[in-house]
Parts: sequence; C-alpha cells; structure tokens
Amino acid sequence: MRKNRKWYFSVVDVVGVLSDSPNPNNYWKVLKNRLNKGGGKLVTNCNQLKMQSSDGKYYKIEVTDTKQLLRIIQSIPSPKAEPFKVWLATVGAEWIDEVRPRVGD
Repeated sequence: MRKNRKWYFSVVDVVGVLSDSPNPNNYWKVLKNRLNKGGGKLVTNCNQLKMQSSDGKYYKIEVTDTKQLLRIIQSIPSPKAEPFKVWLATVGAEWIDEVRPRVGD
C-alpha cells in the first residue's frame, strides 16, 4: 500500500448530509462565498474531478482532501456537524498537551 495516497471527498455531498439542506449545491455556494469573504484560502484548495453520479454519468464536482474537508465542516452551523467539531477540539487539545513544553522541565 502506498503511503502517499490521498482521499478526496465531494464537498457538496458532505455539506448536504451535515446541513440537511434541501439544496446542498446552493448551501455550498453560499458557504463558499462567506468563506472567501473571510480571506481564507480554504476554498481555493477545492479542485474539480469527474466523479460518477447515481445516474451513471460523470460530472465535474468540487472535491477536497481530508484536512480541508475538516476545516469546511467546522464552518457548518448544524447539529450534525457538532460531533466532528467536538472530536477535532478534543484531538487538537490532546496534541497541544502532548507537544507543549512542560512548566519546570
């Protein structure tokens, strides 16, 4: 197994599941505009890949890697996104506690 393999996720699919939006494409469009106005480069890291749809046809869709996807999830105000946000906060706090120099060491 190669270690350099990257997973890519359909942004609209994840946004749709976590937001329960009846129109996940529109939800992502609005969220993307809001994120762009914030000055971050998050959205520019989303690429388009052709992926097979449920109708069997291939369409270009916006995809992103795991790191960027987790950042997008943090921007979704939804109860379904909360478990991911709590998990990220927990992992982040554990990492900081692990690498932070100990007082008196």
